[in-house]
Amino acid sequence: MRKQWALLAGAVMIILSGCGNSKIPDQEHPTSSSQQHDTSDMNHSTSSELPAGLKEAVNPAFKVGSQAIIRADHMAGMNGATATIVGAYTTTAYTVSYTPTTGGEKVTNHKWVIHEEIKDAGSEPYAPGTEVILAADHMKGMDGAKATIDSAEPTTVYMVDYTPTTGGEPVKNHKWVTESELSAI
Repeated sequence: MRKQWALLAGAVMIILSGCGNSKIPDQEHPTSSSQQHDTSDMNHSTSSELPAGLKEAVNPAFKVGSQAIIRADHMAGMNGATATIVGAYTTTAYTVSYTPTTGGEKVTNHKWVIHEEIKDAGSEPYAPGTEVILAADHMKGMDGAKATIDSAEPTTVYMVDYTPTTGGEPVKNHKWVTESELSAI
């Protein structure tokens, strides 16, 4: 009987040790199959400070103070959450791939870095494949990191407040959600 218990205990330990080594699917970029990392380093709530040169949208689809439903999975609890629009800005939004300045695995297809969050950005949008230096701090190790532009989308971006659908603390001044990632209530 002791031998059976020992075998059972050993099997349970092997199974549980495998669980401890599994990665959580990337909550920031669930559509990116090549990248898996957790978003515990992501700044869920940020300052309302805006990058220099960012222009308010003249006629955004979602007005400041209004509410919308988030249709994006940048992080856990975001998709389906009700957002309050804090700001609306006209810019180019980029997905970027970069290696954090703090070390660690390369992050691919990070959504979103806006044009004004790229060091020494000129007036013209960057084309996919262009290498840039980031001046954004959405995640640890992002500010100052060398990045490659994966895609570029001229759009209205929104700063939003929301409470995650998974519970927890409300998120304030989340940067950024694009117009296509919001829907009317």
